[in-house]
Amino acid sequence: MTETLFRFMVVLGLLLAGPGAFAQTDQAAKHAALDQRVQAELKQFKGKVNLFARNLDTGVIYELGGDDRVQTASTIKIAIMVEAFARVAEGKAKWSDELVLTKEKKVGGSGILQEFADGLRLTFRDGVSLMMIMSDNTATNLVIDVLTADAINARMESLGLKETRLMRRVFGGGESAEGKKEENKRFGLGRTTPHEMVMLLEKLERGEVISPAASKEMLDLMKREQGTNGIWREQWRVSKATKSGALDALRSNVGILYHPRGRIAIAITCNEMPEVNWTVDNPALLLMSRLSEILVDGLGK
Repeated sequence: MTETLFRFMVVLGLLLAGPGAFAQTDQAAKHAALDQRVQAELKQFKGKVNLFARNLDTGVIYELGGDDRVQTASTIKIAIMVEAFARVAEGKAKWSDELVLTKEKKVGGSGILQEFADGLRLTFRDGVSLMMIMSDNTATNLVIDVLTADAINARMESLGLKETRLMRRVFGGGESAEGKKEENKRFGLGRTTPHEMVMLLEKLERGEVISPAASKEMLDLMKREQGTNGIWREQWRVSKATKSGALDALRSNVGILYHPRGRIAIAITCNEMPEVNWTVDNPALLLMSRLSEILVDGLGK
């Protein structure tokens, strides 16, 4: 069979199959082109990358090890935030409830509360806001102490998230039942999959977590995150709702990009980096920025 005849037969087959076949072929070609661009970026990165992305308007997805279990670092704070809003909605806590800062409760890492004087009194709302906007570790522990890790995990289970689990307080203590299991020790603060993180983002965007009003309020809080140097860092004019996480060898980013070509939900984890780099130009942060632009281009309408 000549090449010309072969092409004629392919086109004839598509015509007989109907317009749906053309759409499927076009989508497969777009996915292949997107995958090629992603893989080209990954070749230049030293480390392991897992990601899941979905255009929430069209449903089109791209994933790379999206169902693999990964460390959350601070992105697990989204789950903690959800439980906090649920408790208030259920009348089991109030935003005005008081949290007291003591020397024993101060921990290092991200945040600012460790710089404040012992005895500082702040509200439950303040603690959740600091946890999400500044990723404050001390505030996170104050909030976990109110909620408990097991209750946070039970809430994730109720939302259909089987892998998203908080193991303990930041830097130790307050272990959940999951955190006490030997096989979970390697995850540190928390465990999830990129796919489940995007599922949670989609539920929030649809107003399905607690209530439409609570879901919107949580996303508005995520839109105020400071120090967002990962996904979409170069396109700062485009609105985004994000949560970042970082460890010596890991960077993680979860968020929704509110782009004219669609609401693109992305969860990326970059791990096993050979060199520690705590600057804003960490290779993983730069990679996540480039990948987010590629994903918007490949998944956008």
